[in-house]
Amino acid sequence: MTIPDRPRRSALFLPASNAKAMAKARTLPCDVVILDLEDAVAPDAKVEAREAAVAAVAEGFGDREVVIRANGLDSPWGEADLLAIASSKADAVLVPKVNGPDDIAAYEKILCAAPAELQLWTMIETCASVARLPEIAACAEGGRLSLWVMGTNDLAKEMRAQLTPCRTPFLPFLSMAVAAARAAGIAILDGVCNEFRELDVFRAEAEQGLMFGFDGKSLIHPAQIDPCNAVFSPSEADLAWANAVIEAFALPENQGKGAIRVEGKMAELLHLEQAKRLVAVAERISTKA
Repeated sequence: MTIPDRPRRSALFLPASNAKAMAKARTLPCDVVILDLEDAVAPDAKVEAREAAVAAVAEGFGDREVVIRANGLDSPWGEADLLAIASSKADAVLVPKVNGPDDIAAYEKILCAAPAELQLWTMIETCASVARLPEIAACAEGGRLSLWVMGTNDLAKEMRAQLTPCRTPFLPFLSMAVAAARAAGIAILDGVCNEFRELDVFRAEAEQGLMFGFDGKSLIHPAQIDPCNAVFSPSEADLAWANAVIEAFALPENQGKGAIRVEGKMAELLHLEQAKRLVAVAERISTKA
């Protein structure tokens, strides 16, 4: 049974060039803060933003997981970003536009002197990457790679596809990515929803992500945090069923059985494993309340 080290229901992107936004993030109920040096920062502000991100991480974000998204190695700032992040206190570095295992190897090489606990997270946002998901996922064995973030905006741009609320062109890629991540023991976050004013639209997309099996969702606005946390938290009904399954399998008369009846429904050992994971996740979330 694989249980996440901490909840990752909501991962909020913030421009590292915006000191006010970073300060506000310390008061927000998001599980993950991603300080962005890439898309959200203008070229002439990259160096200053890098310094600000490292300083902000040193100051701390409470119990939130803190990640810095670097510029790519094909940019003038990528390598310097990685070296700065490697010596920071960030939990992870998020890197963009990974196309295959060679890219992972290049990032791993530069981060070789970083503390062992620094994780490598990657964006899955190119046409090349979705064609090589199992190969990229395999890089997690023995390395830092531990999480993927879907980059649906960039993927839509490359595909010249329309990014509509139903996300029809991307559904095969979303399910393939989740399957590849699970096979390799990698956590995975759904891509951002560009709609932050119509929260019913956002919630529908988050519920779609939950249905696909994502651990959580990346966000672009604080208003998206509460509905996102609600969607990716176990419901009372789910927890009641999970506890009933665990209690039923623990009864002496059910020891050694592979399938039993619980509240009129059939439950197998795979449901017991799912139930234990759900309860463990709920317990971890409760410690953040």
